[in-house]
Parts: sequence; C-alpha cells; structure tokens
Amino acid sequence: MRLRELRKGRGMTQQKLASELSMTQKRISHYEIGDHEPNFVALIKIADYFDVSADYLLGRTDNPKVNR
Repeated sequence: MRLRELRKGRGMTQQKLASELSMTQKRISHYEIGDHEPNFVALIKIADYFDVSADYLLGRTDNPKVNR
C-alpha cells in the first residue's frame, strides 16, 4: 500500500494524517507496515483524501488518476 509514500510526500506525520482522517495514529501505522488492511470505508476515505484511485493506493496501478 502506498500510504506512507503519499503521507510523506505531503510532509505529514502519522499523527497529523490520523487526525485529518479521524483515525488513530496506531491504525495508520498498522496500515503502513502491512499489519492490517483498511476496510472498504477507510480505503475510500484515504483515497479521497489524497485524491488518488483505490487501485493506485493498493499498488494495482501506477496511475494515480481517479476515474469519476
């Protein structure tokens, strides 16, 4: 998952991102290290926040563009 890459690209801490997404820092950390996968709602929330497709976030494509 590209969460760490996207977060660091914006110069954000895990705590800041967690606050922005109404999640805990621990949850963000687990997503980044691969201990847990986000559920559907969390995946959409993260993709919308970074304005990328869920497929890009999950590493299924290298095209970050969202097709709406």
